[in-house]
Amino acid sequence: MISLKNLTPRQLALLTALALAAPISVLVYFIEKRWQPVAFSFGMILIGGYFLIAFVLERFIYRKIKLIYKFIYQTKATRREETYYKYILPRKSIDEVRQDVEAWALENRKELDLLRANEQFRKEFLQNLSHEFKTPVFAIQGYIETLLGGALENPEVNRKFLEKTATNVERLTNLLNDLDEISSLERGELKLMKQQFVIQDLIRETFDSISIMAVQKNIKYQVKKGCESPLTVFADKEKIRQVMLNLFENSIKYGRQNGNITASMYNTDGKHILIEISDDGIGIPERYLSRIFERFYRTDEGRSIDVTGSGLGLAICKHIIEAHGQTIHARSREGVGTSVGFTLENREA
Repeated sequence: MISLKNLTPRQLALLTALALAAPISVLVYFIEKRWQPVAFSFGMILIGGYFLIAFVLERFIYRKIKLIYKFIYQTKATRREETYYKYILPRKSIDEVRQDVEAWALENRKELDLLRANEQFRKEFLQNLSHEFKTPVFAIQGYIETLLGGALENPEVNRKFLEKTATNVERLTNLLNDLDEISSLERGELKLMKQQFVIQDLIRETFDSISIMAVQKNIKYQVKKGCESPLTVFADKEKIRQVMLNLFENSIKYGRQNGNITASMYNTDGKHILIEISDDGIGIPERYLSRIFERFYRTDEGRSIDVTGSGLGLAICKHIIEAHGQTIHARSREGVGTSVGFTLENREA
């Protein structure tokens, strides 16, 4: 049975010719009262109308459709495309052509939305980059101008200002190093030195290395009950150490006084280990959560708390984990706390 929604040009020409031939033949019958002229007129109108309408459709309408397809492809037609235009396209129904054009329009709309999003991201990135550089540069400039203005001769002031200048220079150096590292990560230049190691041991070592930061806020570290059994992963140990260091530093910076940091590890499917670092700090508003892995992105609350970081920590973590072929995610609730988790390949020792 022919579907009226998916008629080819020839089927449409045949139905149109039939629609013309039938009433005209009936009219001829009423005039002539004989079947011979009726049959002759019916056949001539049907055949003539079919070829004429098919010619018009394929010659004019589909010629315009070919131009539309060429515009879609935006290129000079290759031999393969010319074959498509000549043999395949004429057999398509107008409805199928419409679907092709709608699909093309949808794809272009997605590309346009992506370009707009990237443009917005670029603007925000440049704005954030300017802000991150401006703060230490202006501080250095202020200290140096003060020293040159006469404070250099005052021993009670000059050493203090030089120490603050050195701190800001170190911050600039760290920022440049982080930028260089994330650029290498984005270019895919990270070389992983994978090995087997127990993830609990690495997490404990990493926290011990920055425990003095936690002591200042009386933040306690613990492994979630039931996650004590050693789990062996196959990954770049030093790169994962860097990830853990960033996550612990964030948990301490944004954690509350007398708070807790909890590490949990799960063997999810026999092939992957899920590691999560959770705190009970200020949390992240839901509207910001999807953007925390972007370069330099920090919430207003986070920016007011952390004035020393580069704003690249979580972006670097994301690239390192993705370089391992794994995923990283975050869950948070404002005023309750944040959990950042990632997966690693499971490998028995």
